[in-house]
Amino acid sequence: MDLAELTSKAAAAVAGGDSGFAKKVKFDFGDIGKLFIDGAAGVANNDDAEADATVKVDWEDFAKLAAGQMDPTMAFMQGKLKVLGDMSVAMQLQSIMSKLS
Repeated sequence: MDLAELTSKAAAAVAGGDSGFAKKVKFDFGDIGKLFIDGAAGVANNDDAEADATVKVDWEDFAKLAAGQMDPTMAFMQGKLKVLGDMSVAMQLQSIMSKLS
């Protein structure tokens, strides 16, 4: 999966704004790019927009998280995943993560 495919899956997951996730989150994959999700508006794109929380994670580690091969808590504790902003927003991501794999 590449960033374009992930963005498409994220857009489908939050379409209509009824995904159960009503916050703004940005995934920062470094040189790969960014994924911005506005759950309330039902939008996902690659903008570098203001978000309630920014999750900085390596692309390969994100793929493992999305596939359920890596525990998010362990990734955070090991420094593989960093959350800037509202930590509670990151905790709510489980509702859409399964739709991104």
